[in-house]
Amino acid sequence: MNAELDLALERRIGKRSAAVIEKHLGITTVEGLLTYFPRRYLTRGELTPISELPLDEEVTLIARVLSSSTRHMQARRGTITDVIVSDDDGQQGLRLVGGRDFRGKVPGTLKISFFNGYKAKTELLQGRRALFSGKVTSFKGQLGLTNPDFLILDDDPFVQGDADAGRLAAMPIPVYPATAKLPSWKIQKVIATLLETTDLGSLADPVPEAVATREAFLPVADAYRLIHAPETAADWQRARERFRFQEALVLQSALARRRAQLAAEEATARRPLSDGILAAFDQNLPFTLTGGQTAVGSTLAGELAQDTPMNRLLQGEVGSGKTVVALRAMLQVVDAGGQAALLAPTEVLAAQHYDSIRRTLGPLSGDGLLGGLAAGSGPSVQVTLLTGSMPTAARKQAMLDAASGTAGIVIGTHALLSDTVSFYDLGLIVVDEQHRFGVEQRDALRAKARKPPHLLVMTATPIPRTVAMTVFGDLETSTLEELPKGRAPITTHLVGLAENPGWVARIWARAREEINAGHQVYVVCPKIGADDDGDFSPGEAEPPGLDAEESQRELASVTAVVEHLQAEPSLAGVPLAPLHGRQDPDLKTETMAGFTANRIKLLVSTTVIEVGVDVHNATLMVILDADRFGMSQLHQLRGRVGRGGLPGTCLLVTALEPGHPSRRRLEAVAATTDGFVLSQEDLKLRREGDILGASQSGGRSTLKLLRVLDHEDVIARAREDAQAIVGADPLLAGHPELADAIEKYLNPEKEAFLERG
Repeated sequence: MNAELDLALERRIGKRSAAVIEKHLGITTVEGLLTYFPRRYLTRGELTPISELPLDEEVTLIARVLSSSTRHMQARRGTITDVIVSDDDGQQGLRLVGGRDFRGKVPGTLKISFFNGYKAKTELLQGRRALFSGKVTSFKGQLGLTNPDFLILDDDPFVQGDADAGRLAAMPIPVYPATAKLPSWKIQKVIATLLETTDLGSLADPVPEAVATREAFLPVADAYRLIHAPETAADWQRARERFRFQEALVLQSALARRRAQLAAEEATARRPLSDGILAAFDQNLPFTLTGGQTAVGSTLAGELAQDTPMNRLLQGEVGSGKTVVALRAMLQVVDAGGQAALLAPTEVLAAQHYDSIRRTLGPLSGDGLLGGLAAGSGPSVQVTLLTGSMPTAARKQAMLDAASGTAGIVIGTHALLSDTVSFYDLGLIVVDEQHRFGVEQRDALRAKARKPPHLLVMTATPIPRTVAMTVFGDLETSTLEELPKGRAPITTHLVGLAENPGWVARIWARAREEINAGHQVYVVCPKIGADDDGDFSPGEAEPPGLDAEESQRELASVTAVVEHLQAEPSLAGVPLAPLHGRQDPDLKTETMAGFTANRIKLLVSTTVIEVGVDVHNATLMVILDADRFGMSQLHQLRGRVGRGGLPGTCLLVTALEPGHPSRRRLEAVAATTDGFVLSQEDLKLRREGDILGASQSGGRSTLKLLRVLDHEDVIARAREDAQAIVGADPLLAGHPELADAIEKYLNPEKEAFLERG
């Protein structure tokens, strides 16, 4: 069906060009290069002559390079490449602005600077002609451009010969994602050849005819031509709209097909009992559930009672009460004779869950048999902890309890995934902080059940609706929006040391004030020790926008900060301790117990306290080198304070200069405590990354034109169409082009990532 698209690239553009494309872009097929879409377009009719450059405005100009020089910077690492350019008459009509021709004016000159600009150094050679686009700045009274985008025009295939001036002025220039050795204009030239040699008319359309007609889409062949070689802005816009919807439809159809497959599986129904452990738990609950907890609990109860597996995402702010909702679901399963497993990302969090759930259950936590009653003492459930660092005897006993059914609720880390761990009747899997786990790990746990188990995925990192529709499209979503009573507000401040170096002493004096008031303090560092690269969450280790100097900056480490604070006069006599992932498990447990019991007043930690740690007396958090953490991670961290009805304060400490891009993230975190607002902003600043793959931030997205934040309407329309198509034809037998597109677009690894079940 896609013989033309599957052809080796050398069959259409020649062996030499194909080898260059494969080497620099990793593309080997006709389809790969046809779908290597321009990232944006420049219009020749929007050019500005050098003599009329406006300060602080975005401009586009064509100029010829007079000279280029590169020097090392004195105050920081790296180089500056200074390029002097002059107005260039070039081809007739190329410098039309607002219908006026600027030929005949005295050419102006301009200095353009590139920081660490290897591409500029190698491509902007004397005599070369290029199009530059950027913001005009002023340095020492002289106008210039800094790090502008540029496009070499010497070999622009569309400016050769006697082209019509007016047509050229309006013709957009496609700008492709390029490499240092393969500039955009060379990619454009190769694709122009591909468009001439490929049989575009033979390409099948994955979008059903009725949908394409309703949307008034361009035919596939026309769309490929106009997205790469448009004559007007309307051309590429129409082509993009077509491919964007096509991409959304393929993705949503894959998800709809996955939902249909899940709905066809047979699970064991876990119906509630009127006189079981859950009923006793609800009767003895010392607080009233929020309206949201009650509503979500009712939804879960209904889905657990069905003989098809529940697959639900539960999201809610830190402290919104997700754990209680999950516990009630687990108790319903235990009442029905099944077991529940709670998978946590760290041993600290697993231990916290174990202690918290046993404490919440109170007398209902006992050594009762699975789903049964302890002899003469009413209903109870055994809660078991299983982690990799447990003593051998304790671990063997926990495994025996899980395998025999003695343990109704098993809480653990990755140790639960071991081949040696088995369950008597696993009915419900609860995955906490889902972003820490891959689909393979969840599947390993699912495989331990006799029938497909029910699944509840929890996250305290709010997910924008479009991301939920796209990435978690095969999970139904529930959200806990209200916080339980007693949660105090958290005030967040940005502490800029670059402009206020004297604030360091004030930070520790502020910590002492909290401790003197009877409260406790967290100090969070990005590193454990001097030899460490950082103790970050997956995908957060290198926030985007780091320059060479910033990435090599010495970061605060737990060991160095502990040493410093032990000698800090304002903290004299304060009991403090370190906590990080490399410590002996017993020491970690002992340290957390000491902090929880208020024996340790100040805890210097890495992000191991990011989730689940619940110390009500902690009111101040100091995050050092806060710019090295992602926004969602900072939001999670600060959620550790203000949990006991006492107002919380979070200080985001950074040494970066004002105006640095990474400080914008900190300003956004300080400006709001609304996790959903932050998650939207976080995605904008971090870029979407490969949302269908393992990476969580930055990088090139698998999605080519679809942006989950910007195109909610497109995703929603495509989702509706996909549900209708798959609902009427689950196997897509009547839509072979769409089925084929799903197989090509979502290779097994990517489709596996969609399997959130």
